[in-house]
Amino acid sequence: MITLHALTDGPPSVAVRILLEHLKVPYVFRYVKYYEGETLTDDFWKLNPQREIPVIDDNGFLLSEHVAIMQYICDKYAPKSSLYPVEARHRAIVNQRLCFNTSFFYSAIAAAIVAPIFFDYPQTEQGIKRVHNVLGVFEEYMKRLGKKYVAGDTVTIADISLACSSTVLEAARFDLSLYPLVKKWYETFKNENKEMWIYAQKALDEVANYAVSPPDMSKMVHPIHPMKKK
Repeated sequence: MITLHALTDGPPSVAVRILLEHLKVPYVFRYVKYYEGETLTDDFWKLNPQREIPVIDDNGFLLSEHVAIMQYICDKYAPKSSLYPVEARHRAIVNQRLCFNTSFFYSAIAAAIVAPIFFDYPQTEQGIKRVHNVLGVFEEYMKRLGKKYVAGDTVTIADISLACSSTVLEAARFDLSLYPLVKKWYETFKNENKEMWIYAQKALDEVANYAVSPPDMSKMVHPIHPMKKK
């Protein structure tokens, strides 16, 4: 059975959990005490030397990076699922959208919105401009494809991944009105995939609460990120 080491509020963690739930793959959820510095321990290093979450342990097979995890889950447990299409070009678009999310879209959101919530980083005008830039690219992808979802007319793991990233924007009350196609896609995903949205909504609510009242991270001494003063 799979053990999912993850958070309840982090978009990558939530995306994997949504997929496991939707495909009804048996798994055990293990909450990682990130805010207490668990990812910096020797035990967690054995799971993932990147010290990041989520991580799965599938009967001794360890895998990190939420995109790789989602692809693996589909390939192993639901190889015929439309969530990860087998037709070469369709799958290529799904993979491109997944790469777009991790390397471009969510990285901008994390730097501009997530990092200032949890660590001692200021929210800058330049960071917000970067978010607008990635949203503009997302809008153009939706315009060029002309489909209901990010890779076609049916939902895929790319939609799950991007929707979870987009919850941070909603939690931060980021105005999507300048990006009508992105906004329509996001609302469509929520409204037409209510079962999937359960965990995403919980994560959204947690991040929204943290934006007002950040979690206690006094037990963490991060080797890279500056900690907020007590």
